[in-house]
Amino acid sequence: MAIALCPLDRLVEGQSLGFDPQGEGSDTVFALRHGGQVRVFRNRCPHLDVPLQYRKDRYLSADGQRIICYAHGAQFLPHTGECIHGPCLGERLQALAHRVEDGWLLLEHA
Repeated sequence: MAIALCPLDRLVEGQSLGFDPQGEGSDTVFALRHGGQVRVFRNRCPHLDVPLQYRKDRYLSADGQRIICYAHGAQFLPHTGECIHGPCLGERLQALAHRVEDGWLLLEHA
């Protein structure tokens, strides 16, 4: 069963949004739009298994070109989730299945 995250037009190019689809009290997944493509990832760094953001919806570098783990500075490519700088070099963020339907971003599995 899919879970509605947000209207697709809320997800702006070069920005990210966090979501708490299971009502756990903190954002466990985040979505971004990069190069016109939408990506959804689990909000956990592969290095220390900690949340990535330093405040609500802040997953990307200032220029919107990298996903940043603010716990230790690891940098990830937004289109693949691969770590290209930091202690988890070569590891990847966990990409999550999603789809767009009737103008909404839907998470396939939480």
